[in-house]
Amino acid sequence: MAEAEKKSLASPQSEGRSERGEETPEGGSAAAAANPAPPPAGSPVTEEPAGDTKKKIDILLKAVGDTPIMKTKKWAVERTRTIQGLVDFIKKFLKLMTSEQLFIYVNQSFAPSPDQEVGTLYECFGSDGKLVLHYCKTQAWG
Repeated sequence: MAEAEKKSLASPQSEGRSERGEETPEGGSAAAAANPAPPPAGSPVTEEPAGDTKKKIDILLKAVGDTPIMKTKKWAVERTRTIQGLVDFIKKFLKLMTSEQLFIYVNQSFAPSPDQEVGTLYECFGSDGKLVLHYCKTQAWG
């Protein structure tokens, strides 16, 4: 019986339920309260560091105007990557010619300088754990 309770406490889906699927009190059983179980190994809390210390940033790329739309909109990018490096990546991904221009905008208002790092932009303009950038082949804002 105690072994079955330990298994149910370790899995996130059955946490707080007994073997029969009934709700258990907040503390679980007396044995579980005396020896609290460590968080599951697959817990997101133990896998990723805090938001500011992450090495990669989630970026949401949105097309503007007649620019081709990327099927994958969300990307994890290194904090130290520059806007120019991001522009080069998008051009390569969309198979644009190197002579074509690509503009990046933050908050649909201004174009950051090409040597600006993504990490700095995220710290200033990121929200909900991601940085939203718009890209287009012609000037749209700012």
